[in-house]
Amino acid sequence: MEEVLQQVINGLSQGSIYALIALGYTMVYGIIQLINFAHGDVYMIGAFVGYFSMTSFHMGFVEALITAMAVCTVLGVTIERIAYRPLRNSPRIAVLITAIGVSLILEYTMMYFFGASVRSYPPQSAFMSGSFNVHGVVIKNMQVVIIGISVTLMLILQYIVKRTKVGKAMRAVSQDAEAARLMGINVDTTISLTFALGSALAGAAGVLVGVYYNSINPLMGIMPGLKAFVAAVFGGIGLIPGALIGAYVIGLLETGVAALGYSLFRDGVVFAVLIIVLIVKPTGLLGKNTKEKV
Repeated sequence: MEEVLQQVINGLSQGSIYALIALGYTMVYGIIQLINFAHGDVYMIGAFVGYFSMTSFHMGFVEALITAMAVCTVLGVTIERIAYRPLRNSPRIAVLITAIGVSLILEYTMMYFFGASVRSYPPQSAFMSGSFNVHGVVIKNMQVVIIGISVTLMLILQYIVKRTKVGKAMRAVSQDAEAARLMGINVDTTISLTFALGSALAGAAGVLVGVYYNSINPLMGIMPGLKAFVAAVFGGIGLIPGALIGAYVIGLLETGVAALGYSLFRDGVVFAVLIIVLIVKPTGLLGKNTKEKV
C-alpha cells in the first residue's frame, strides 16, 4: 500500500507539471483552433531563464519563478504577434507548419547561444531539499511545493477565465470571434492575453522541472510538450478541466508504468492509451460532439 501511495504522490507531481503546459495548449486551441507546437519550447526557455536567474543574478526560487513567468509571457505574446497573427486567415496547415518552424527556431537559437550541453540547477534551500514521512510514504518538500504552486496557478487561471472581464472576452471569442468583435471586444488583444497566460504557466513549469530534476537542455521541451498536448487531447482539447484531468492521468500512468519496471516503455504506453481513448471517444474524455452546418 505504501508503494502505491508513493507512486501516486510522484504521479501527481509529474501531472502538475504537465497540467501547467497543457493549459497553454488547450487555451490557445479553444480561442483560435491553433495547435501551438512551439509551446513546449516556451517551457524550455522558462527553465533556462530560471537557471540564469539563480546562477547569474543570484535570485531565490520565488524570484526566479516570477522572472521566468514574466519573460515567457513576453515571449508568448511576441510569438503570437510576429508568427501567428499574420496567418490568422490562412489555411490551418500553414499555421501548423509555422508553429513547428517557430519551435525549431527557439530550440536552435538556444543551442547556438548556450550550447547543447545539459546544465544543472544550483542547490536549493534546506527546506526545498528536505522530505518527510507519512505512514511509510516519503514525500519530498519539493513535491509539495510543485503541487501547491501548480494548483494555485490553475485556480488563479480558472478565476480569471470565469470571473473577470478578460475571461468573459476569452470565452466570447472562443464561441464566435466575429460576433465578439461586433460586441466591442478587441479580438487581437484577447488572443494575445491568452498566449500571455498560457506562456506564463509554461515558464513556471520550466522552473519547477529544473529544480525538481536538476537538469535542463535546449531540447528538453520536445517530449513534455508532446505529452502535455496528449493530455489536452486526452481530456478534450479546448477544455480547461479536460487538460487538468488528462495531465494528471498521464502523470499517474507514467509513474505506474515505471514502478512496474517498464520505464523504457512509459512514453509508448501514454500514446497507446491516447489512441485507445480517441478510438472510443474521438473528442476526448470531456469533449462533446458538435454538428457543423454545410
